[in-house]
Amino acid sequence: MTEQLSFDPGRTAVLSMDMQAAIVSIYAKDQAAFLGRAARVLKRARAAGAPVIHVKVGFRPGFPEISERNALFSSIKKNERHRQIFEGELGEIHPAVAPQGEDIVVVKHRVSAFFGTDLDMILRAKEVDTLVLFGIATSGVVLSTLIDAFDADYRLIVIRDCCADQDAEVHACLVDKLFAQRATVASASEFLAAKFVLQT
Repeated sequence: MTEQLSFDPGRTAVLSMDMQAAIVSIYAKDQAAFLGRAARVLKRARAAGAPVIHVKVGFRPGFPEISERNALFSSIKKNERHRQIFEGELGEIHPAVAPQGEDIVVVKHRVSAFFGTDLDMILRAKEVDTLVLFGIATSGVVLSTLIDAFDADYRLIVIRDCCADQDAEVHACLVDKLFAQRATVASASEFLAAKFVLQT
């Protein structure tokens, strides 16, 4: 991105997605640096008055939300080790980027932050039209949420270095090609340097 990023904090929400302790430990190459960038983005958003929304994967005991027909999630339900990723402290949002103050937490049972949740209702109630997205994995929640949000006519900003994926080539392809066609792609430092433009 070459032009300085600008946004109206009163109409912008920052979505920190699937930043749960176990998921971060699996996907983030340099956890300290990755979490540090994400934490600074959240701090900047709160200071600007933009709503911060944390999206996490969660299930009831016994994982009743998971269908046998869902290839991805049914494999989690069948594997005790995989289930532990979403239980207890491992399933909680990482302390470095944990909810604060008036932050909102949305629990989802599928890949997209929108499917089966009240996220869109919350955003519309707050008259949000712009979303800043980041999280894990780039090819999972970030991709699915971006596509849903794009089709719902949200303006989109993706923080590229606050997203992580196990496949670096897939991450780069998504961020540089697919995401760039549907969103403004920026670094954490570019977001921190953004201008606040209040609409009247």
